[in-house]
Order: sequence, then structure tokens, then C-alpha cells
Amino acid sequence: MRRIVTRLVVVVVIVAIAAGAVFALTHRDSWLWSAITGRAALTCPAVAPTMVGTLTVPAGPIAGYCQDRLINAAHVVNAARALGIGPHTQAIGVMTAMGESGLRNLDHGDAAGADSRGLFQQRANGAWGTLTDRMTPSIAAHNFFAALVKIPDWKTLTPTEAAHSVQINADANFYTLYWSDAVAVVTALTGTGVPTG
Repeated sequence: MRRIVTRLVVVVVIVAIAAGAVFALTHRDSWLWSAITGRAALTCPAVAPTMVGTLTVPAGPIAGYCQDRLINAAHVVNAARALGIGPHTQAIGVMTAMGESGLRNLDHGDAAGADSRGLFQQRANGAWGTLTDRMTPSIAAHNFFAALVKIPDWKTLTPTEAAHSVQINADANFYTLYWSDAVAVVTALTGTGVPTG
């Protein structure tokens, strides 16, 4: 009996450590992140909240992002709202932009596409509009969502499947890592819970 209790205690401790590590790695603004990584928790510049459409964007951090990047997330949310798209899919758009650019409006591509630009790293293949369109966060987000809703049964896909169906990333599960942060950002910006199912 003593062995069983000892093993159970060991399992509980291992699960608690793993849960703490997952929390820390997904909450870069926490003290636990600092303790595990040895890096300082993210501190954002002290700036006043700003409005993007009807959304108030705080200084941050929210899920490890400061206002300069949260503004881009707000453009993604507003583009989805303009198309009548709800919070779950708004978070899919934010998750995709997190994975593609870290919510930065990049003016350069990468090894996968030297001509990729913007929040969604959209290619210069004609499908995503002009360079100006790809570099304008609201238009780039609109084009992402417009492509997403054309996919048959898109509402039944997991978040990463939905993002991958539009972006065609080399790794179909690439975006999964960003889901919880995207949910936190959309919830903070909109004040609305994000359905996860």
C-alpha cells in the first residue's frame, strides 16, 4: 500500500510540474515564465489605451503581446466582425497571424516565401491582393477570412485545420501552439468569451 501511495504522490508531483511548465510557456508575462526560462517577464511600454474601431487596446501584456502587436490583433478581430464572424473564428484569425508573423506587420518574407508580406505572410500570387493590401492589416485579415469561409465545412474544422486550410503551412499542426494565446487576446480585446468547441 505504501508503494502505491508513493507512486501516486510522484505522479501528482510530475503532473503539477508539467502543468506549471505549460502555463509558464503559454503566459510569457508570468513570474513562472521568468523562473523556468531565466528570462524576465515581458514588460510593455507604459502607453495609454488606444481605440481600434470600437475596441480598446491596452498597453499589455496580454498573452505576451504589447500594444503595438495587440493593435494588429484588433484589426483582425474587426475584419472578422465586419464579415459577421464570431469570436471563435476571430481567434482563429489572431492565432494564424501570431503563427505567421508574431502579430507584426512584416515587410519581408522568409524561406518559405520570399515574397510573403504582412500579418498573414500572404504571397504575391494574386490571391491576396496588391502589396498595399497585404501590408494593410484590416485588408489582409479580411482576405484571410474571405478565403476561410469559402472552404467547405470550415466551421467543423479545428482551429489549426482551419488556419492550415487557408495558409497551407508545411506543418498542418503549426498553429496549435498559438491557440490559447489567441483566445486570451480576443477575450481581452472584446470582453467576450471565445467558444473553444
